Amino acid sequence: MTLLIVIAILLAIVGIIGSIVPGIPGPPLSWIGMLLVYFADKGGDPTDPMSATTLLIWLGVTVIVTVLDYVIPVEATRVAGGHKAASTGAVLGLIAGMVLPPVGIVMGSLLGAFLGELLVNNKGVWPAFKAGAGAFMGFLLSTGIKLAASGIMAWLIIKYAFIQ
Repeated sequence: MTLLIVIAILLAIVGIIGSIVPGIPGPPLSWIGMLLVYFADKGGDPTDPMSATTLLIWLGVTVIVTVLDYVIPVEATRVAGGHKAASTGAVLGLIAGMVLPPVGIVMGSLLGAFLGELLVNNKGVWPAFKAGAGAFMGFLLSTGIKLAASGIMAWLIIKYAFIQ
């Protein structure tokens, strides 16, 4: 049972990291950590602090957050007048900017979105800036939502893992 708790806490940490780093599914990993805590405490005994209802609610939150992570940046870019190139540029800029976190991540994402829109669609500097800003704001919003969900699940993992 202790091994399950340790793995759950590690998944919570990786889930928070994955909320920022592209390619790592943060909220799903955090939810798996919650599932491990659930089974670590007498296999879901009704007297356990974490109930099946809690797990199901957070499963729903995880699914919604994961879907929103794909929808929000695309919609924010579209609303700002941008195209897929700005969204792709934001992600590539974020990855390149990981060399100098957190400033590099923020500036890389914004610059990548701007350059992606400017170089691919060539509509001019101001439309590219608007599209880049939209892609960047969508990325920030979706990252914030993932961080909030993974952070709360990490807190629940720690809370439920150590309630006796």
